[in-house]
Amino acid sequence: MKIGDWKISHCLAGRFGLDGGAMFGVVPKTMWERGLPPDEHNRVPMVMRVLLVQGNGKTIIVDVGSGTGYDAKMRQIYIFEETDHLRDAVRAAGVDPDSITDVMLTHLHFDHGAGAAEPHGDGWRLVFPKARHHVQKSQWEHALHPNARDKASYFEERIRILESERVLELHDGPWSLGPGFDMHVFNGHTPGQQLPLLSGPEGKLFFTGDLFPFHHHVPPAWVMSYDLYPVTAMEEKSAILERAAAEDWTFFFEHDAQVESCRIVREGKRYAVAGPVAAR
Repeated sequence: MKIGDWKISHCLAGRFGLDGGAMFGVVPKTMWERGLPPDEHNRVPMVMRVLLVQGNGKTIIVDVGSGTGYDAKMRQIYIFEETDHLRDAVRAAGVDPDSITDVMLTHLHFDHGAGAAEPHGDGWRLVFPKARHHVQKSQWEHALHPNARDKASYFEERIRILESERVLELHDGPWSLGPGFDMHVFNGHTPGQQLPLLSGPEGKLFFTGDLFPFHHHVPPAWVMSYDLYPVTAMEEKSAILERAAAEDWTFFFEHDAQVESCRIVREGKRYAVAGPVAAR
């Protein structure tokens, strides 16, 4: 796919599962399980689908998944599946991992940012050591001082290396990496979640991150228990849906194991999925 000056591809950084009740919040299980049946432990299947973007002298990866090096207990809880190493997955997608210039971290929850580092001896090393790693300042500060509710979502030892290796670049609010590569900031899920919107004559592609984890989350009221500020998340979703329907955006889903991308249309007072592309 090409949008403006940007060539776009993607790969999987891994597969895992989370509790379905947590993923759908107050939505009754009788409603969400019809479209996404859970396993015997109530976990729903999820992927960590990352975006690869090339153009304007840059090679960019958006999010890096959970990475490797987990013990048996963590693997049992999150049912991490053995997949290609992220660098191998990037290479298989036709991108040289050593060419990555920028790592765009939507936020630092483990399933988005922990894969920035991998085990090495008794410590950690960067997976993309030549790249600048971009994070919102508010997210960085929150990740280092999380509250009791979301502390388990951050793995500090995998975050601190960004600072110690001097590859961290903090941003304070919306910003642009280049023409047609704009980072929008949302605060309902967690402070400073930044999500890219790629724009060009061909259209617009929005990487949905944890604002819309699955296509099932298109209804504004379908928010996660993981969202720190659910009402804010609902308001942010409504604003994006209005623009997406009016401007015919493509939504690209990070966690949806069923649908890779879709368009958004308005049907009366509600928004609906159109033209879903099945996950590969």
